[in-house]
Amino acid sequence: MHWVIIIIAILCIIIIPNIRIVPQTHAYVIERLGKFHTVWDAGFRVKFPVIDRIVRRVSLKEQIADFPPQPVITKDNVTMQIDTVVFYRIFDSKLFAYGVENPVLALESLTATTLRNIIGELELDETLTSREIINSKMQTVLDDATDPWGIKVGRVEVKNIMPPTAIREAMEKQMKAERERREQILIAEGEKKSAILKAEGEKESAILRADAQKIQLVKEAEGHAESIRLHKEAEADGIRALKKAEADSINLLREAGLSTDQVVTLKSYDAFKEAANGQATKIIIPSEIQSLASVATGVKEAMK
Repeated sequence: MHWVIIIIAILCIIIIPNIRIVPQTHAYVIERLGKFHTVWDAGFRVKFPVIDRIVRRVSLKEQIADFPPQPVITKDNVTMQIDTVVFYRIFDSKLFAYGVENPVLALESLTATTLRNIIGELELDETLTSREIINSKMQTVLDDATDPWGIKVGRVEVKNIMPPTAIREAMEKQMKAERERREQILIAEGEKKSAILKAEGEKESAILRADAQKIQLVKEAEGHAESIRLHKEAEADGIRALKKAEADSINLLREAGLSTDQVVTLKSYDAFKEAANGQATKIIIPSEIQSLASVATGVKEAMK
């Protein structure tokens, strides 16, 4: 009985330390007698004492490598500091364990070298405005280069670009001058639009005043023409009435038995009467006209 307890105790002492539980999204690389044996996935695992050894515990999650700023030189010989952030994950635990001695350090060195090569082909202005291009080129190069290490580079971001102090000051002055230039342009455009609107308003006002004056003159001319027309019509009506009255009087004189010569003589008498209404103080009437006056008086009495 004691031997059984002793054996169980020995087995527990030997087995329990060799029991492993691999967490989710992790992997263990196992060597047996110094050689690669297998990769443990998540779950309950037991290794043989002495002959099995866990070489590396690998996290399969996406990881972030934030590298310190690296000095780089642009195509136009400007030295600046650029720091980058690399997002990567391990897709092959065996390659990650045996592909390179220090995968993270190797990734950092490769990132710095690639960054210098890419920036060396760009000028300062292109570097400051081409972050997406730099990110894309670095991601492609790093992803291809890290495949033998079991690393998949998913994304690379240029975190910060720090030009020299003198260049930053010059850029700030340039930006200030550009802002002032834009401000002056906006002010000039505003003044131009204001002047145009003012001129258009004055033009429209003058056109409206001219139209109003034209309408007024037309109305006045039409009123004057209408007045003249009415006046002429009144004169014509008066003339027609006089002619009719004259014709009626002549007809009456003829009906009274007067000849044409006598009618003419009476009309001459009327002319003398009109003359008498003027400035003359004495009018000499011929005798033949006086003889017809009584006849005319009788005719007028008959007309009444």
